[in-house]
Amino acid sequence: MDRAVRKPLSPVAAALLAGLLLSAVAVMAASAKDDAPADAASLARVVDLIDAGHFAQAAARIEAHDPDRADADWAFQLERMRRIRLDFSLDEAAAKAAVRRSIPDLRDAEFEHWDRQGLLEHLDIDGQRRYFKRAPSNLLRLSPQARARRAPNVPLPSDGPYETLTPYHAQVVAAARASGRTWVLPQRVAITQSLTVKADAVPPGTPLRAWIPYPRDIPGQQTQVHWLGSAPGAARLAPAGTLQRTAYLEGTAVAGQPTRFEIRYAVTVAARHTPIDPARVRSSPDDPALAPYLAEQPPHVRFTPALRLFSAQVLQGETRPYEVARRLFDAVDQIPWAGAREYATLSNISDYALRAGHADCGQQTLLLITLLRMNGIPARWQSGMVYADDARDYHNLHDWGALYLAPYGWVPMDVTTGRLDSPQPALRDFYFGGLDAYRIAFNDDVGQPFVPAKRHPRSDTVDSQRGEVEWDGGNLYFDQWHYDVQSHIVPLAATR
Repeated sequence: MDRAVRKPLSPVAAALLAGLLLSAVAVMAASAKDDAPADAASLARVVDLIDAGHFAQAAARIEAHDPDRADADWAFQLERMRRIRLDFSLDEAAAKAAVRRSIPDLRDAEFEHWDRQGLLEHLDIDGQRRYFKRAPSNLLRLSPQARARRAPNVPLPSDGPYETLTPYHAQVVAAARASGRTWVLPQRVAITQSLTVKADAVPPGTPLRAWIPYPRDIPGQQTQVHWLGSAPGAARLAPAGTLQRTAYLEGTAVAGQPTRFEIRYAVTVAARHTPIDPARVRSSPDDPALAPYLAEQPPHVRFTPALRLFSAQVLQGETRPYEVARRLFDAVDQIPWAGAREYATLSNISDYALRAGHADCGQQTLLLITLLRMNGIPARWQSGMVYADDARDYHNLHDWGALYLAPYGWVPMDVTTGRLDSPQPALRDFYFGGLDAYRIAFNDDVGQPFVPAKRHPRSDTVDSQRGEVEWDGGNLYFDQWHYDVQSHIVPLAATR
């Protein structure tokens, strides 16, 4: 999700966070791989080589792997290297040129200083330094010095409509108090989502298969999901219980023309607010239904030594469930937001969010989920799209989650939006137990199968927000198509 620059951390907070991250990274570098069968260990070594930028060595190991075996996990590592190269598309000259679009009088020494600080994300691929394509724009988010050096006509990224305190947040809290309900102020929104394959991405006459994210009913959050139509032809909706639900469409490529897939629907979304009394919160019950949300979930939710160290340094011996959750939420909230690499290129997202020193919404959420589970607090994922009222013409991809606090049960959390700037606890902590109504959830877990199943590796193997498309020859990656979302608030009673 695109996000504006946070308020700078205080020097004390910045030093604490830097110390925690550096300590965790040191442990991570020294930690050994889990015991695994020989073949799995060999694949893990290939993954490590790719993460370290040793592509030639990784490719040689893949080539030496038994060629008679059709092993999708091994084959995907070749594809992962291709995708990483797409993300790290800038050499030094191109990266400097991109930074100079914001800082015209950039000095080479400044660039080198920011590079050494890790503020310009890079990967040395087979000895050649390559910069992440979003590193130049991320620099303005991560460095106060770079922001101060930008040209007067270069604006800072703007906040999303509800990423800072607004009167709407107070209205939600007041409505919840007045009604005694945890879900309030519902509104109905009509949505058009599309996925358009670029002209001549595949040969003319080729059948294309597309999956577009589609919401399910979630009591107390989003209800009355009403199908309005699709093109081309009828869509196949995944069952309502599918945790990454989609609408499936088929079409045929025409020479020289883009191929557009579109779905339309309406849904009623409510805001949520849970007034949590810290003194009432107790340990989670021994409930088998909660067990999956306390467990590791490889590859992106793993209780690594680095995360255990980070957790211990944040908590300082604290064991009270509410305080544990609050401290971990605040610690992850302090990690600066930055535009993200494609998730399918990352081998462990929570690990990456910790050591990179910056993270986007999904990376922050997975890190927090991992830390919470590690400390006995059930936590789970949710993601989809955020939007605004019609006057703002705004939509964006976003990830958030939920945690279980007895006796309140599951309550939502949005660590990326984080604490709001208010002296009133109910407003400050709005996203620690509450949500606005300007979001639609498509997904309730990561890495879940599609219905019908996809035949080729997905473009996003973790999340599902933009869509997916393939043909008999393979998957079509994000550079071969684009997506769009249009939202429109309609009368609450409207269903058509």
